[in-house]
Amino acid sequence: MRMAAFELFRPAAHTSCVVFASPHSGRDYPQALLERSALDARQIRSSEDAFVDQLFSAAPEHGAPLLAARLPRAWVDLNRAADELDPALIENVARRAHNPRVASGLGVIPRVVAGGRPIYAGKIGLEEARSRLDQCWTPYHTALQTLLDEAQARFGESILIDCHSMPHEAIELAGGRGAARPHVVLGDRYGAAAAPRVMARIEAAFTDAGLRVARNTPFAGAYVTQAYGRPARRQHAVQIEIDRALYMDEKRVAPHEGFEAFRARLAGVIAEIAAIGREEAGRLAAE
Repeated sequence: MRMAAFELFRPAAHTSCVVFASPHSGRDYPQALLERSALDARQIRSSEDAFVDQLFSAAPEHGAPLLAARLPRAWVDLNRAADELDPALIENVARRAHNPRVASGLGVIPRVVAGGRPIYAGKIGLEEARSRLDQCWTPYHTALQTLLDEAQARFGESILIDCHSMPHEAIELAGGRGAARPHVVLGDRYGAAAAPRVMARIEAAFTDAGLRVARNTPFAGAYVTQAYGRPARRQHAVQIEIDRALYMDEKRVAPHEGFEAFRARLAGVIAEIAAIGREEAGRLAAE
């Protein structure tokens, strides 16, 4: 299924309660954005989780759907609440209680890209901002909740894997000075968004593939993890951040020579995570 806001890749046989989603890998840049932006075509992609949808493309082969954004994060950030509007960018938006994401320019309609570089020379209208949300944010989140509801109805539980990538420099000191950098950071809002058994199995899937894993530092999960993680209701959410240096040249925003090998490696991890979804469904059926 292909729509303006997202693509949905469904499995031929739906056998897992896991839902994979990639909210920041969209790369269909509207011409209106490129024409208004002060950034060049490469700079504007710097906050994009480039190619993450491709890294997780094996999900349907293992019985789990994959929801992937088409429009870029610089247009609408799907990992923010719809009301995280930035008064420094959007006209006629009242200032609210301090929100560090909005204050830094990273609201639902971003004012900056990576490195704090401004996207626009001036402000945009409130009606334009609302139109972007109506055409992009709302359809994506409606589709995401529908997928989770389908998994709940079919299997009695749902597990959302919110797929992201992180700049290599962001993990320089993760784990402390002198410690080996993690390849992957898992975020479950410090246990609030997923049951411990689910988090442990997801971590094991990565470590069994030889990848170093950290939890919640420096990324514990943002809006999606917080909004959808409801373990008491058997709806779990875990954010995955993967070091971009493992598969891409960050300066060129292009896959490097190790991309296909890493994607193949990650396919085994995806298979293991999807298997968690089948096992959890079996466990619930036996209760």
